[in-house]
Amino acid sequence: MDEDEAILIERAQAGDEAALVCLYEAHYQAVYNYVYYRVGEMALAEDLTGEVFVRLVAKLDMFRVGKRPLLAWLYTIAGNLVRDHYRRGKRWQWLPWTPKVVGRWWEVIHNDGDSGEMVATLMRRWTEKQLVVAVRELPEQQRLVILLKFVEKRSNAEVGDLLGKTEGAVKSLQHRALARLRKQLVKEVADE
Repeated sequence: MDEDEAILIERAQAGDEAALVCLYEAHYQAVYNYVYYRVGEMALAEDLTGEVFVRLVAKLDMFRVGKRPLLAWLYTIAGNLVRDHYRRGKRWQWLPWTPKVVGRWWEVIHNDGDSGEMVATLMRRWTEKQLVVAVRELPEQQRLVILLKFVEKRSNAEVGDLLGKTEGAVKSLQHRALARLRKQLVKEVADE
């Protein structure tokens, strides 16, 4: 956490509304992305993201500066809200994956120099549903690393700070996630 954010948090905890607005503006998009990639609906993601910030205001006095980054705390709140939403009987839903997204993911996870042909094969043979299932089957920490690294374009250091992990642990999670996706995608393409 940088010093400016620590000062904003302390000001917000003291009741400074302008500081709260600054924190909201600094973190809204990251929290929205996190929620959206878990629920796949814009309106629902907006509602849940709004609730994250309502809870931030309600519980900000419980947050301790320096213990962990504020965004990590917000991700925890968001994750709990998403889980609560689905526990109430809602069906788990991931984003629809377009051929362009499928191609980009294939490029990332199949780094062998001959990926152009593999992308074409994948585009012909693989449905969006199968890709969604492959990503859904990743463990939560691996999915989160993939989201933070490839969707939000964060560095390993930033991801480590947010997840409370070392850069080496982030690299390991990313490697395992990509290897798992690669194995599953290659198997699916070969089976067809």
